[in-house]
Amino acid sequence: MFDRRLLKNFDYQLLLIVLAICFYGLLVISSATRGAGEDISFVYLQKQAISIGMGFLAILVIISIDYLDFYRLSWYLYSFNLFCLGLVLFVGREAGGSYRWIDLKILDFQPSELAKIIIIITLARLLVEQKERLKNLSQLLPLLLHVFIPMIFIFMQPDLGTALVFAVIFLGMLYIGGVPEKNLLIVIGTGLAVFPLLWTRLMDYQKMRLIVFFNPDLDPLNHGYQLTQSMIAIGSGGITGKGLFAGTQARLQFLPEQHTDFIFSVLGEELGFLGGVLLLALYLLLIYRILKVASFSKDSFGALICTGVATMLTFQILVNIGMTLSIMPVTGLPLPFMSYGGNSMLMNMISIGVVLNVGMRRHKIQF
Repeated sequence: MFDRRLLKNFDYQLLLIVLAICFYGLLVISSATRGAGEDISFVYLQKQAISIGMGFLAILVIISIDYLDFYRLSWYLYSFNLFCLGLVLFVGREAGGSYRWIDLKILDFQPSELAKIIIIITLARLLVEQKERLKNLSQLLPLLLHVFIPMIFIFMQPDLGTALVFAVIFLGMLYIGGVPEKNLLIVIGTGLAVFPLLWTRLMDYQKMRLIVFFNPDLDPLNHGYQLTQSMIAIGSGGITGKGLFAGTQARLQFLPEQHTDFIFSVLGEELGFLGGVLLLALYLLLIYRILKVASFSKDSFGALICTGVATMLTFQILVNIGMTLSIMPVTGLPLPFMSYGGNSMLMNMISIGVVLNVGMRRHKIQF
């Protein structure tokens, strides 16, 4: 049974910030899809609203479970994670040359999104159990394999962006977990050393994305087209923007993926610099509240989960916004709580639910 006294520690501010970003996203998605017709725009808006509602229900379910139960179930979660990631390679639905979704008839399930929060939970348990041995470089190998195995499955889909999210979560949680900086530098150096091998395994379009990042004019009508149109959209927005529903890049269909990967470009064109600053301020408050929950956690397991979620969201925010400004390569990572997409929204909501769970159980309730 759920102890209602736990609601005394519920972080309502964190939930309100998340909902504010979600509704901000609905507003921009409505504008981004208006060029395809009002009927189509309503469909996108309706589906995104349903995803937000499902995410809110998922939060209610998650907070009703003691997060220490996730500690006990972590190996079952990890095994389920590997099963789903492996299954998508055989029965996954193809879209854009990638196999990332499993058709469940009522919805398309993307295991790589669920894998993020599962990796955070299971890695947190490993770091807690091996806390006294983390100073030994050789003890990092089991941790590395723990993250590397699902990363390989995701890399094979292929999904370079999500694989990079795993790498950043791994490094961020190692640092918070107490791994010496010298050992972290060795891990980073090893990763950079094997990058040439990974380069040979990239798809041609992935290679071109990295190449045009350094020179968008190299292929302006194909692989560099997204970056060019995104910079035009944001640059034309100025300080206050052209006005909501008045952006030309999205309305005239010049900007590809304007409601998903490049949602920030639409925001920049229509709401300008001030609209972008408002979103960044909301994200800053979001990360601050998550880290505050981590600081008050009653144990290392809870603190590591919260810092893992903060690391994951921060990286996705920086990469997504950075790629629209052409200071990051195009990776296909959605903007958390803003981009259109049911799987991303639901799993991000679940992540917030776990953070709220940790905060609610930070200490015994006194009456």
